[in-house]
Amino acid sequence: MMRFVSLEEKIYNWGLKTPNKTALIQNKNHVSYKALWEHIWHTKLFLEETLALQKNDYVLLAANKNVHFIYAYFAMHLIGAKVLPVDEQIQDTQLTYITEQLQPKFIIGLELEDTPCCYGFDIFETLEVAEVTSSINFPERDAVADILFTTGTTGVPKGVMLTHGNIAASANNINAFIKNTEHDVELLALPISHSFGLGRIKCTLAAGGTLVLLGSIVNIKRLFRMFEEHQVTGFGMVPASWQYLKKMSGTRLADFANQLHYIELGSAPMSLSDKQDLMTLFPTTRICMHYGLTEASRSTFIEFHSDASALDTIGVASPNVDLIITDELGNKQADGVEGEMCIKGNHVTIGYINQPKARFFFKDYFRTGDIGWQDEQGYIHLKGRFKEIINVGGKKLSPIEVESKIVEFDPLLECACVGLADPEGVLGEVVKAFVVRHDSHTDFNAINAYLKTKLEAYKIPAVYEWIDDIPKTKSGKIQRQKLK
Repeated sequence: MMRFVSLEEKIYNWGLKTPNKTALIQNKNHVSYKALWEHIWHTKLFLEETLALQKNDYVLLAANKNVHFIYAYFAMHLIGAKVLPVDEQIQDTQLTYITEQLQPKFIIGLELEDTPCCYGFDIFETLEVAEVTSSINFPERDAVADILFTTGTTGVPKGVMLTHGNIAASANNINAFIKNTEHDVELLALPISHSFGLGRIKCTLAAGGTLVLLGSIVNIKRLFRMFEEHQVTGFGMVPASWQYLKKMSGTRLADFANQLHYIELGSAPMSLSDKQDLMTLFPTTRICMHYGLTEASRSTFIEFHSDASALDTIGVASPNVDLIITDELGNKQADGVEGEMCIKGNHVTIGYINQPKARFFFKDYFRTGDIGWQDEQGYIHLKGRFKEIINVGGKKLSPIEVESKIVEFDPLLECACVGLADPEGVLGEVVKAFVVRHDSHTDFNAINAYLKTKLEAYKIPAVYEWIDDIPKTKSGKIQRQKLK
């Protein structure tokens, strides 16, 4: 077995190999790889000597998109502490839940009144400069690095334990597929409290590239100015971000088609028409869309151009990932047979905090809770979450299938479907469709008529309801339990 190299050691090595290369850009602040490592090291010493942080301590760290978050995150890993990255706008109930479960030694980055051991990022702004030693104990493969709490689309959030081995394997797998290198400059406008955005930090720095930090895509003019100023070659976004960019700027992003080497998409489904539009606008860019979970980051990938005939799938298993379809007992299903998608690989979580591991695994395969099937070419067809499957008189369907047809009818519509207890008491469940109000439609007749030409009768919504907004997580996943 090859010697394990942690993400921290990779950053250290880039500091030796390309010390003057820019690693991070935040506003006017350009940080070289040599300076990045020095800041990580000085932050480590401060955390140890001033805050008495020790190996195996828990630290709750607000995912603020600034250089000090990055310094602190990797410094804590060097110490052997376990990092709990959370949203800056975390709800009080979830914060209480996490702190009661894990009792973090201190909290950094949240403004909490009357809370002891709570600090702002300003504590790192004037650290003393110390000699950076060449004798470093880098993290071990099996040590827990992060605990990320799931966004709770189907229930109570669970604390996902990720080891340094998981993190390094995930970054290696992603970079192998996307093919980004040390010559790339990536603009990061994603939230970093979740696996997608946090993963882009790890992937870019592991590859020795340059990462440009941007608060969000809300300020369109600033977004495009940074594309021009820094000659950005890589960009990540969720499908909702693409919808926002189109609404606010049309196809302006395509002005950078010749300089963009890759775009990564993920976290939520994307319509076929949007995929085709991106292919037209970016004819030479690698457009990579992933399927994954916090527990198993980016477990499948599809590249729109090379996989153009399979755009209705979530692609094939990522490099170094084994994905199988199983029955309810964990037995592998044949091609074309639906079952639970189960994943094995070095990137897969070792389990959840305070939860029995056996409940979530079939031997070495993590049970995703997603239903799908695999075709003869290896492409995975995602049907939906097991807990979200709607049972209409014994016939099961995925809400995603109905939603995709509503969007096919009118790409401007936003919707979500759930199972509703049959008002007649005959079928067990029927489909209910929530549709966001839109000026183009005053009733559901045309939608319903279209669906009757595209879907079997039992899949047609029995109930429709206008809604102002679809409840979603910050990464764009529909929270269906809030619609029931």
